[in-house]
Amino acid sequence: MGKPLIIVESPTKIKTLKKYVGKSYNVAASAGHIRDLPVKSLGIDVDDNFKAEYVNIKDKAKVISNLKKIAKDSNDIFLAPDPDREGEAIAFHIMDILQKKDRKFHRVLIHELTKKGIEDALQNPLHPDENKYDAQQARRKLDRLVGYQISPLLWQKVQRGLSAGRVQSVAVKIICDREREIRQFLPEEYWTITADLMAKHPPGFSAALVKIGPKKAKITHEAQAQKIVSDLENAQFFVDEIKNKTTRRNPLPPFITSKLQQDAINRLRFSAKKTMVVAQQLYEGIDIGTDGPEGLITYMRTDSTRIAPEAAQEALALITQEYGTAYAMSQPRYFKNKNKVQDAHEAIRPTSVFNTPKKLKPHLSEDQFTLYDLIWKRFVASQMTQALIDQKAIMIKAENYLFSVSGSTVKFDGFMALYDIPETGPGNDIQSLPDVREKEQLTRKKIISKQHFTKPPPRFSEASLVKELEKNGIGRPSTYASIISVIQDKGYVELVKRYFVPSELGFIVNDLLVASFPELLDISFTAQMENNLDDVENGSLEEIDLLARFYDGFSKTLENAAQNMVSVKGVGVETGLTCPACGKPLHIKIGKNGHFLACTGYPDCTFTSNYIRDEKGNIEIVEKQVDNTPVKDCPLCGKPMVQKDGRFGLFLACTGYPECKHTESVMSENAHQDIGLNCMEKGCTGRIVEKKSKRGKIFYGCSRYPECTFACWDKPVEKPCPHCNAPFLVEKETKRDGKFLKCLTPKCGYKEKQ
Repeated sequence: MGKPLIIVESPTKIKTLKKYVGKSYNVAASAGHIRDLPVKSLGIDVDDNFKAEYVNIKDKAKVISNLKKIAKDSNDIFLAPDPDREGEAIAFHIMDILQKKDRKFHRVLIHELTKKGIEDALQNPLHPDENKYDAQQARRKLDRLVGYQISPLLWQKVQRGLSAGRVQSVAVKIICDREREIRQFLPEEYWTITADLMAKHPPGFSAALVKIGPKKAKITHEAQAQKIVSDLENAQFFVDEIKNKTTRRNPLPPFITSKLQQDAINRLRFSAKKTMVVAQQLYEGIDIGTDGPEGLITYMRTDSTRIAPEAAQEALALITQEYGTAYAMSQPRYFKNKNKVQDAHEAIRPTSVFNTPKKLKPHLSEDQFTLYDLIWKRFVASQMTQALIDQKAIMIKAENYLFSVSGSTVKFDGFMALYDIPETGPGNDIQSLPDVREKEQLTRKKIISKQHFTKPPPRFSEASLVKELEKNGIGRPSTYASIISVIQDKGYVELVKRYFVPSELGFIVNDLLVASFPELLDISFTAQMENNLDDVENGSLEEIDLLARFYDGFSKTLENAAQNMVSVKGVGVETGLTCPACGKPLHIKIGKNGHFLACTGYPDCTFTSNYIRDEKGNIEIVEKQVDNTPVKDCPLCGKPMVQKDGRFGLFLACTGYPECKHTESVMSENAHQDIGLNCMEKGCTGRIVEKKSKRGKIFYGCSRYPECTFACWDKPVEKPCPHCNAPFLVEKETKRDGKFLKCLTPKCGYKEKQ
């Protein structure tokens, strides 16, 4: 009889496991999922209780063969993929391919890749969790039913290559709705009045007008502000009331996945995707000089704030040792989970607090260190004492006007000695205040009136989008990074100066889906579906019941959409504009080169035009520029070349068309600057020029466009990649790394500091 076999999900875990289990077990990896629904068909029989047609993933043939070979003589197989729904599905699919008479399968949940975590999991094996597997299957089937049946509709009505998703489309809707809210926002004028004052003792300070008589100060125009300033010119200012209080501030709980992503985005400038990649590395194990890799954090996909008592006690011991008893709680502090939170995993914490960031720094990459430092500090701070903040507010009278100023000092820093919580909201410019007494007269130095306008709600950053998805119950923490990646990759949204802006394509697709699938795009409906999936996992709802209930309404809506969804390729989207050539309505259409305006009078009227949107979202026609004056002779046939305007701007075209199809980009003063490089495409004789996209973003393309389609967002450098021999590198710059060169070849990853 062979050794028992442990099968994990990631190959990088094998070394860590072997370090602790030694030669008692064989260890192998599935390298993620080994089975899935087929790529080229729906793979779900909706008439047979939504039975799934699972097939072996084509690229996993070698992995499957290797698993069968290693498992050949093993009677006991320990299934140790990640302890979540996806991991449970992988475990079930491994069982499918390795089923054998008298063979026993054990599910082990390794929450931390340490000696204790691995031993505990192996000594307390579980039965594979059918409910959790059903929940994963339900999610996979729902996503497939939506994606594989709506996406072809978008290909037919809009353009090929588009996709819709049960969760991703709701995320796009949230961004589109916010953008429309911003565009429709009408700013309102308001004024503030502040007084620069001095007491008997320094320092001086500024106080803000808060009340006029018994009412809250509301100043809406300049004349009102000027009258108040005039009234105060000769007024006596004196201290009316002093309010002192000490507030206690508690630390935040250890990280859950969504909060880790938000903090890493805000504090470290990581993307959600990068955060999860680096966290996975810390979880799977890194060699820190202890004879092999060791898991440094607990499992990073969790929405539970639970922590193990022994971990809390260990943190208290470290706090007492490093900071003193005044900073350590007498008993561990535990945090309550919100309703509906699955408590299978602990919060994200270091596997040992004695692995301090300082101790581990020599063994970690810069990204690994900064993320580990954040996780370590947040967890240790959660077991430290409260911070005490002395707050002082001074109310100041001047005739019928009441001013206020507040300040605060830290009386005892407590947990803030390790992990500060940034203040948010208005009024956070804390002033140092003088010692004053009630009724004390103050000296007025200056009265300042200032005009303001109310601001629209901000666009979503990655961090605030994650927060919005979490608040509304859209998706789950483990899916946020992939949602954000997909909606950018599909071109529905762009990240402009760290904030999401919907593209024109994003608006078009969103509006079509909202019109045709209002329930599917409804936030509360999507959130309820997540709750239903949780109910499947805890056994209170059957997978088939959930799917049947969903598909009954969805199939009818899908049938209706196939008949009634507007074809942007054909009819186009109404704009409210009329054709300047014939007066008929103009519609937005999408062709192989993108979106444009077209006259509905076609073929009688052939008017088309590019368009832009102003800051309010109103469509403006881009006037065509055509100059029939010969510019130069065509280098191919010798006939004159003239200037024309296409969907991507001005270009030169040969008058010998269609016999000669030669074109060249126009070098305009502000858009097409030659950067001194030949085109990188093999055989092309063009030059690389700096251009601007329709949204004003700089990119680099070939001067022979559209004959040559070479383009990239980063500035090319004529230097081959020393790793993969790619013909060029690109210039990049970040706050952390400064200027560097990078290879664009997928999976190469070569970087070179400048």
